[in-house]
Amino acid sequence: MTTPTILLHDSLHDPFAELWFAEPAGFTTLPLEVLLPAPESTALDALHIAAAPLLASAPDDLARQQFIAHIAAGQQVLAALRDVGTLYCALGLHRDDAEQAGAGSRPPLLSFFTISWCDTHVAPRGVTAARAVTSSAGHTHIEYLELPCGPVSLSERTVRASTSPGLPPQPLLQIHAYLPHPDCRRLVVLTLSTTAIARRSDYRAILRQIAETVRFEQPLEAGSAGTGA
Repeated sequence: MTTPTILLHDSLHDPFAELWFAEPAGFTTLPLEVLLPAPESTALDALHIAAAPLLASAPDDLARQQFIAHIAAGQQVLAALRDVGTLYCALGLHRDDAEQAGAGSRPPLLSFFTISWCDTHVAPRGVTAARAVTSSAGHTHIEYLELPCGPVSLSERTVRASTSPGLPPQPLLQIHAYLPHPDCRRLVVLTLSTTAIARRSDYRAILRQIAETVRFEQPLEAGSAGTGA
């Protein structure tokens, strides 16, 4: 068995990071600072330069306008997430290797991973973790864990398009992990969303794997690898 290569992200050394984590293979970071540049900034110029070859390769004006519309719609979603405290996003792309799937009928499984901060009332961390899944209806498959970063609660919710306009027609599974910060005033929420409802146990395992890597103190001295946020 070959030992996997561990890559250290540059943000691991970020002195302003407030938490550190690691992702399994298959996730691609969506850099919010690049995709949501400030007006008249060098980041905006860089985004225009990066998009120019794609626009130039479009077969006609209609295709170019559709591409621009898709980009704008994606930016609106990311901006809305950022406005409610989301600081990290990543797209997950995994192969469906279930045995019952035929060799020629295995479309890739897509998911969307986010990390968000949420202010809370001052309380012991265990109480905050419990309140996160009892303060609103709809949480299922609830678990309370003690992980290296402290007490954590996990839950699932299934959102349907009939109650949330703009979502895809199929149900959307959202798996959450709530991790109270040691300052007892806020918590970080890890969310993994996917329309692959039948793979809920696999995605729950992925989110739990990520939650187990979270640290609120710089982990490099302990030999851990990951990303800062």
